[in-house]
Amino acid sequence: QGSWGAASMSGSCFLQCWEPGDAVSCSDKQYEHKGRCCNRCQPGQRLVSECNGTEHSVCAPCESGRYQQSWTKERHCAPHDICEDNTGLIVKTQGNATHNTVCQCRPGMHCSDNSCQTCVENQPCPRGFGFVAAKAMAQMSSPCEPCTEGTFSNVSSKTEPCHPWTSCEEKGLVVKAKGTNTSDVICESGGRSSLSVLIPISAAVVTCLLGVCIYCLVHAKAGKPSPEIQQPQEVEDFPVQQTLLGGQPVAQEDGKESRMAEQEQL
Repeated sequence: QGSWGAASMSGSCFLQCWEPGDAVSCSDKQYEHKGRCCNRCQPGQRLVSECNGTEHSVCAPCESGRYQQSWTKERHCAPHDICEDNTGLIVKTQGNATHNTVCQCRPGMHCSDNSCQTCVENQPCPRGFGFVAAKAMAQMSSPCEPCTEGTFSNVSSKTEPCHPWTSCEEKGLVVKAKGTNTSDVICESGGRSSLSVLIPISAAVVTCLLGVCIYCLVHAKAGKPSPEIQQPQEVEDFPVQQTLLGGQPVAQEDGKESRMAEQEQL
């Protein structure tokens, strides 16, 4: 009986030593299998066979169209999600061996619920309002919001956001008409604007100069003394002598010689 009792105690001890979890402590990249720590398969792979006394875990790459994104002991990789066209979904990011495919709604549509398995049509945003994708993704009652100062939307659309006003300064232009929530800024050349300002200024300067000139002329005439009225001078009457020229009497002033008379005498 003593020997049987000893054998029973030895067998009991042996079973306790192989109790799972008591004798083995594995890392986060391992798992316990039959009292041993087997290696998990890395992301992008699946388990083919577990480790034993002579071999480590055997892994294989995930098949096409499947993925595994963490360290695993699973024998099968998960299938990629399929973006069904008839549900309004399209591929946003194509899946690979370590990541799932990411789907999104087509432009003009948004998710019908949090799972985003199907999409519904957006309501069109009127002029002056822009489409906000974040609101559509969050299933807001309206994916539209008013265009703020500095932005505009001139169309009714299910996809167009509010666009920023054009910067005239960046293009070397000046603002001709300020933008609104439904229209963009209108720019024009700076030269044309300068000319439109220069013309009125030039006209004003010329008008002032003419006024000064007229003022000076008027006051110059008013200050100038009037000229004295000259009395006509009396002309002395000299006696007139008559002489004969060729038998005809000729009037001659006194004191003057008549050349013609002298010639006649000769």
